[in-house]
Amino acid sequence: SRLDNETIFAHLKSVPAEADVVQESGSLDEGAKLAAKTVERSYYAHYVAHAPSEPHTALVRVDGDKAEVWASTQAPFRAQQEIARTLEIPLENVRVRTPFVGCGFGGKNQGGQIVEAARLAKLAGRPVQVAWSRKEEFFNDSFRPAAAYDVRAGLDAANRIVLWDYKNYHAGSRSSEPVYDIPHKRVLAYGGGWGGGGRGGAAVHPFATGAWRGPGSNTNIFATESHIDVMAEAAGQDPLSFRLANLTDARMKKVVRAAADAFGRAFAKAPSGRGYGLAITDYLNTYVAAMAEVEVDLARGTVRVLRVVCAQDEGEIINPEGTRMQIEGCVVMGLGYCFSEEIEFKNGRVLTENYDTYEVPRFSWQPKIETVLVENPDLAPQGCGEPAITVMGALIANAVHDAIGARLDTLPMTPARIREALADR
Repeated sequence: SRLDNETIFAHLKSVPAEADVVQESGSLDEGAKLAAKTVERSYYAHYVAHAPSEPHTALVRVDGDKAEVWASTQAPFRAQQEIARTLEIPLENVRVRTPFVGCGFGGKNQGGQIVEAARLAKLAGRPVQVAWSRKEEFFNDSFRPAAAYDVRAGLDAANRIVLWDYKNYHAGSRSSEPVYDIPHKRVLAYGGGWGGGGRGGAAVHPFATGAWRGPGSNTNIFATESHIDVMAEAAGQDPLSFRLANLTDARMKKVVRAAADAFGRAFAKAPSGRGYGLAITDYLNTYVAAMAEVEVDLARGTVRVLRVVCAQDEGEIINPEGTRMQIEGCVVMGLGYCFSEEIEFKNGRVLTENYDTYEVPRFSWQPKIETVLVENPDLAPQGCGEPAITVMGALIANAVHDAIGARLDTLPMTPARIREALADR
């Protein structure tokens, strides 16, 4: 595979694939006729690792036709089935114990290390533990897919969005439908997003890809909500007013206004120099609106996130404190894929092998985080573990643009990419 970080996006767009229609209404031709202004842009995101604190590990004890397993896994029932099949013993004779996972984020759904430990335990006739080294953890990971998007959107004379033509290449289609009231739209997904690298699926990606907290959504929302900010600027409007003017979903409007009230700052047409950003989404029927304030060091190209306000409507809230902790965790983890997390690779070799070249969020990065729980007791409880992380890329990119007048169209927003964007203003 003669691919690397520089060529991967052109590769993703060039691979022949069926286009699945995720959403379609009206006519793109009619939308184009109604559009007084049309804006086209592309957005990109690199491969991201799970990088769990605890690597994949498992301890297996085999006693005749019985097996006992202690495993770092998000899928104990799958592990039970794989052990039974591997050892050719009855399913009910396999007991899987699940201690704390030590971080998973979608990366511990496969059980390669569990099967390995089971085979060795049977051969050795005694308990065997298998634990991946950090290098093995990076090498064997199923990364968040690299993402490439082409977006074309149009505004009519009243600055309403009348055209939305969206193409997603091999990155997963979740959260790719716009939340706005757009009469003429089409959302296409080329390829399924996962697979490659020898673990099933088309070999589009040079190595295995899979679920990463908010699968597909992080990058879809980065593309969608970045482009909505571009459209707001083209309309000559501030990003908050523009969104509210193009929303008809009363529930979403309520969440956006709740975030704005808590944020307590007036948005102006970007770039205002203030460093304010916002992004919204419907993540599997949990509604999120987040707002942020950042400052950018123009010489170094570094970003300091000062404050994040996140409003969330997840239906009936069972555990308010647990919900707040999930939102805060999403914001903190999201800073990693915003600024630093990127797998370096070349010609089929993963060059990122440890935390010295793969930087996850640090305590020193943490902003002030304010959570707003929007009550909606008439709706059954929805999810709260992933929604807030999915808006982080667009949220921070929009805030950075407001601060410096340069649009970052690629994640992560490294200092080098920020300096390059500044030079291209």
